[in-house]
Amino acid sequence: MIIKWFGHSSFLLTTQGGTRVLIDPYDRFLGYRMPRVEADIVVVTHDHRDHNQLQVATGSYMIANQPLDYEKNDVSIQGIRTYHDKKEGAKRGANTVFVLRADGLSVCHCGDLGHLLTPSQISEIGKVDILIVPVGGKMTLNGEEAAQVMRQLQPTVAIPMHYRTKALGLPGRLLFDKEDKFVEAAGQRAITVKELDVSRENLADYAGVVTFRYD
Repeated sequence: MIIKWFGHSSFLLTTQGGTRVLIDPYDRFLGYRMPRVEADIVVVTHDHRDHNQLQVATGSYMIANQPLDYEKNDVSIQGIRTYHDKKEGAKRGANTVFVLRADGLSVCHCGDLGHLLTPSQISEIGKVDILIVPVGGKMTLNGEEAAQVMRQLQPTVAIPMHYRTKALGLPGRLLFDKEDKFVEAAGQRAITVKELDVSRENLADYAGVVTFRYD
């Protein structure tokens, strides 16, 4: 599986069989500009404009945007209902955590998760190999909270998202923390990649925190 980051919360997962899963497309957001992406599945974790811009996706794709089960080609997807805040959605609404299973791997994308997971949610999510978790704070989990979610789910690899990068400029400094607070709180080895080519066989080689360069 090849994992590519487009900035913010948007990722493209391409399986060994060639199925392309685009998650949380945003089009334009602060300093980010997203290319058009051909996809077989488009996953939308919640209906906010920086996560649901379907017009950037091309091709004949299936949409997964509810806490339901989905399947296409060699990918199965499970949606788990969560919230964008600590008040059961009263402030920012609902959020769906999606677990994608393909190539013998379980990838959990948390969307804009705003709270620690309940025992029931942890049970629903199940075993996680790769956790993609927001760390920017203010509107989602902050770095320390994201590290707690990491400890709740015990993934082999944790990938931070939804944090400040240089591309975001001044607005990003006001809206998001950097990823360093999460990396410190995680207390594990951290490496940086352009994209992640991961399999069941080499998963342990990337154990710890993996951050992506945004060019």
